[in-house]
Amino acid sequence: MILYEISKTFPEFNTTGRSFLIMFKCPGEEQKQEPTVCLKECITELTNYLVDEVDDRDLVGLRIRNTDNVQDKVVDISFRRRDQLKSYLVWDKLSKGIQSKSSYCMTDRLEVHLDRVRIPAGSGDEKTKGRSLDVLNAIKKRIVLKAAFLFWLMH
Repeated sequence: MILYEISKTFPEFNTTGRSFLIMFKCPGEEQKQEPTVCLKECITELTNYLVDEVDDRDLVGLRIRNTDNVQDKVVDISFRRRDQLKSYLVWDKLSKGIQSKSSYCMTDRLEVHLDRVRIPAGSGDEKTKGRSLDVLNAIKKRIVLKAAFLFWLMH
């Protein structure tokens, strides 16, 4: 269950940061489900929600921190492509944090922070769409003249 969500964008770095405060839903008395199975399902849903709007080529980094017990270790997942961030990876890192001396509980509030870096697409070439033929000819002439001038300088 998401308690609140904050998003910040840094356009000069092509980066977006999203922070969530979440609490896992505990299995009810009528459900005979083990807590680890319930936690795995919650982690899968959370991971799918976090990377739902992210392109496959973008880099994402994830940080999970316990807000109820601040002495717990922060679970970090370093930057990787979006298609490489899977729920089993998040579960593996979180389970290592849980098995250490940290005391994560199902009822603790966790702060989840997702950093996203957008990778530019394209080859960096000049766009020709929407330009007149005169402008395109002028651009091509400049390229030819520069090449001829550089060739002349080399000899």
